[in-house]
Amino acid sequence: MNILLFLFASLLIACFSIRADDRPSIRLGVMAGGTLAWELAAMQKQGLTETAPFKLESITLANQQAGRIALQGGAVDVIVADWFWVANMRAENAEYSFYPFSSGGGALVVPAASPIRDLAGLSGKKLGVAGGERDKNWLLLQALGQKRGLGLRQSVVPVYAAPPLLSQQLTEQRLDALLTYWQSAARLEAQGYRKLLSGEDIVSQLGVTEKTPSLGYVFKQSWARQHAATLRSFIETAAAARGRLCNDPQAWEQIRALTEAEDAPTAAAIKQSYCQGHLNQWTPAQLAAADALYRIIHELDPTLTGKAPSLPEGTFWSPEQ
Repeated sequence: MNILLFLFASLLIACFSIRADDRPSIRLGVMAGGTLAWELAAMQKQGLTETAPFKLESITLANQQAGRIALQGGAVDVIVADWFWVANMRAENAEYSFYPFSSGGGALVVPAASPIRDLAGLSGKKLGVAGGERDKNWLLLQALGQKRGLGLRQSVVPVYAAPPLLSQQLTEQRLDALLTYWQSAARLEAQGYRKLLSGEDIVSQLGVTEKTPSLGYVFKQSWARQHAATLRSFIETAAAARGRLCNDPQAWEQIRALTEAEDAPTAAAIKQSYCQGHLNQWTPAQLAAADALYRIIHELDPTLTGKAPSLPEGTFWSPEQ
């Protein structure tokens, strides 16, 4: 009798395992230290992946470029990237689409005692720029300078490098100011550095008042059509995990180690910036704002946006598609 019970229990376990394996799979390209890695950990710790109608396969990526290559080669289904790359690809008739989840766009940071109080104060100064010569934050800052009669490309001395190296140079007083990504900016603010302008400030001062996205999920449109219900479920589950991270202190503590925050002030600054960047809705007005932003960038440097003079149709994916 005990043997029969054991066999029956084993059969039940096997049946449940098969049923779980029948859930559609999403292959996610994940960079170590990226916010997607935090959110995947949060989903698991919150038990959301156990009840979700999909299963996740995490594929580690070395950097953003590796993610783009993996997506193009079919090694992953979804990556996190910016929509300017998607627009550029669509201008070349590629079928990628973008669904936004964050407006976190970095910041312009200076030492607390710096005499620099506005863009004019950058003249003749060394400015660190994360992301390179064609970084969208740098192009938008140049656009804002033009609006104010300042030629920043000619008046400042740009230094291009990776965010950690630029942060080190700023702390060593080898830079006067730094335009960097939001995580690096948050760490510097926790150390007492002053935020001169956030990415959102730059955009709004250019006249684009709607909250515009910075990061989102990128995937092939054909894959999204075939897996529309699965993709919608993933987006909803990820949003639920993000909400808990910001509203439940215990949920944040469960993933805090992944943020690599050195101390409590840094952890608090990272959490604040992360949560401020959440996009909880996506409206036609925001889409129009993204198009306005695209046109500003295109006028400055069409190599970032691609050949299309306006935002290519289909760049942004809708859950109703």
